[in-house]
Amino acid sequence: MKKLKQWYKNLKFRKKVLLGYMAVSLIPVIILGVFSYVQVRNLLLAREEQVLEETLQQNVTALDGSLTSYKYFMDSLVWNSNLEQALAARYDTNFQMFLAYRDVIDPMLSNIRNLNPAVERVTIYSSNATIYSHGESLRPLNEIGISTEELKDSKIHWYYKDNKLELYCKIYSEKKSEQNIIYMEISDRQTFANLKTLFEEDFGVLITDTNDNPVFSYLAGQGEQIAAVSKKEVLRSGRCVVKEDRSGVCEWGILLYRPVGAVSAAAKGITVLVLLVIIICMVLIILASSILSKSVVKPLGELMHNVEQVEDGHLAVDIKAESSDEIGRLIHSFRKMVERLNYMVNEVYQSKITQQEYEMKALQAQINPHFLYNSLSLINWKAIMAEQEEISEMAQLLSTFYRTTLNKGKNVITVKGEWDNTCSYIRIQRMMHSGKFEAEMEMEESILEYEMLNLLLQPLVENAIIHGLDHKETEGPKQLLVRGRREENTLVFEVTDNGCGIPEEVLPYILTSKTSGYGVQNVHHRIQLYYGEQFGLVYKSEQNKGTTVLLTIPIVNAG
Repeated sequence: MKKLKQWYKNLKFRKKVLLGYMAVSLIPVIILGVFSYVQVRNLLLAREEQVLEETLQQNVTALDGSLTSYKYFMDSLVWNSNLEQALAARYDTNFQMFLAYRDVIDPMLSNIRNLNPAVERVTIYSSNATIYSHGESLRPLNEIGISTEELKDSKIHWYYKDNKLELYCKIYSEKKSEQNIIYMEISDRQTFANLKTLFEEDFGVLITDTNDNPVFSYLAGQGEQIAAVSKKEVLRSGRCVVKEDRSGVCEWGILLYRPVGAVSAAAKGITVLVLLVIIICMVLIILASSILSKSVVKPLGELMHNVEQVEDGHLAVDIKAESSDEIGRLIHSFRKMVERLNYMVNEVYQSKITQQEYEMKALQAQINPHFLYNSLSLINWKAIMAEQEEISEMAQLLSTFYRTTLNKGKNVITVKGEWDNTCSYIRIQRMMHSGKFEAEMEMEESILEYEMLNLLLQPLVENAIIHGLDHKETEGPKQLLVRGRREENTLVFEVTDNGCGIPEEVLPYILTSKTSGYGVQNVHHRIQLYYGEQFGLVYKSEQNKGTTVLLTIPIVNAG
């Protein structure tokens, strides 16, 4: 429940309004629709029970009519005195038996078959040893398919076997020593033909014997399924409307049932109507919510979008209120707040940038360019005259270094210029250190013509030499590596040393701590002010193993 409440609270306002409208409008409609459907369904079921009752009575009467005719035919044989005498007589010759069969037995049996096409076979089973077998008409008693103990009385016994209706009955005889039994086989299709009106509908029919064993079953759409279902299965399912009756002739039970789904299908029109009403209500709800969203939800959505922009640092947002209600006043206050915030941020940023420019210009102004260049040129000339190559090289390197450093007072320089400046500085430092450290410099030629801020690499190299290599205590040569490459839409410069490294507790504050002078913090801050906060420096260091700093800036084509 708590999760459901929290889920509802986290929904957007527009969805909450839509759910409220749906709850208010749809729930009563759904309840009314379900109530109407249930009532109509119950009325249809009651009506169906009445129809089943009437139909069952009609078909039981028709079935009893057919069974009565078979009973009449059987009685006409069982109680026929001529047939009884013919079966009780003793025959000395085959000719005598032939005459009895021709004149008495065969005419009676043939007459039965001719009068009713449903009668497929009539057979007399006799214990009279003087009567010989004659086809299916006369057979010895020991060939009968059932126990004769069941046929001691003169009642007709009804059976259903192998899709055939079978009738057995003992022929009345005054001689108790002899036993003659009439067997009649009747077509089930002819017998149950009177139920064809049921077969044309979606009814189910189940006929059981006196022991409730299935005799015949039929379900519309599936055809005849003899003994496929039992009476208990039909009654236990609870998915059918059932009516039951019993034949007055053979005492067979007759179940007439119809699936509830077939009855409920009549309520399909009500279901369609309810669904149509629900759909219309949903359309109206959507239209109403759309109108409400334009007046309430849409302005709130725009306000939320602008709040998210301000949260991401984009202060150049513009939102106007078209109304003077509570939402309009809220939007107006937000706009005033953003304007004030934008003003304050611009003031701070502008002052910071101005301060950095002043610091840079002050650094450059500390040196008189013309005086410096002339002095270095004089030193170089004197060194050449005195054949002092190292002094001459030092003077040339210093001249290159300061010429690119000062850059005529400009903050932007090509990558090639920054690279030349850095290389000059490294060569000067190697001369000052008497070559006590090795330097490896790699730069992709494809990036040399791009532009960048000046004096970004030299402070990193200086920091690596002074604070890294100069304090190296481990064995092995001192090594400095400077690389430059392109990665997608950025330029990446890497400065690596194998010096003393930076302590783990100091590393997180290397770019944020307040220090005097022109250090790596200044470089990092200049990059973020000029290019954005996603660019700058990243330090990786392990104490007594070395330090790597990565400088990342966007690609800027030379203008």
